[in-house]
Amino acid sequence: MASRTLSRVTKALLAPALALGATIGLASAPASAAVWNSCDQWGSTSLNGYTLYNNIWGSGAGSQCTWANSGTNWGVWADHPNTGGIKSYPNSKKVINKSIDSLRSLSSSYNVSVPSSGAYNSSYDVWDTDYDYEIMLWVNYNGAVGPIGTSQGSVSLGGHTWNVYKGSNGSNEVFSFLRTSDSNSGTVNILPILKWIKDTKRWMGNETIGDVQFGYEVTSSSGGLNFTTNNLTVSSS
Repeated sequence: MASRTLSRVTKALLAPALALGATIGLASAPASAAVWNSCDQWGSTSLNGYTLYNNIWGSGAGSQCTWANSGTNWGVWADHPNTGGIKSYPNSKKVINKSIDSLRSLSSSYNVSVPSSGAYNSSYDVWDTDYDYEIMLWVNYNGAVGPIGTSQGSVSLGGHTWNVYKGSNGSNEVFSFLRTSDSNSGTVNILPILKWIKDTKRWMGNETIGDVQFGYEVTSSSGGLNFTTNNLTVSSS
């Protein structure tokens, strides 16, 4: 099982210092990238209310390029070696900035096309504004990957059944929800999951939810693999 030794938040804080001239690989993004593409390690752009990140944060990474037709239709070509450890988390982010108790709704729909080989997960990454808590929702995973922490049993929430894990990566608490069967499309009602963590388990308080990210946590994709987000929407009120 692969687990992160450094948080993506810590890596993201290094981005301004490393972004100058930081380009990983020479591969080109697909021709469908009509609006934006980047092979830069920390390449990012904002489209239609979403922020996209190439986000190659792990050690031992290979080449990776992210392309986007919009903030909700984008994809990744990645060629990372068949070694342990997460190499990247290319993702699209929507900013929420509301406390759990003030949210009336928070949900997302996804439709993806992912490879049958490689080691990765398709996942949501939900953060509080202080980056003390990370809530991961794995809707699909393949190969030698696994969550941080120890098993907390199973629960049915937000329209899905999940195996739950609780742990820490040294920088923040991590609550991981792994869907009990893989799914490439669907809708996740995120708010009941946050309320379960807060009210039922009391693992955190009334945190302000900052970011809802969706992307692909890639451990290995040797030879080059494509991950496509056909459609993604995140909505809140």
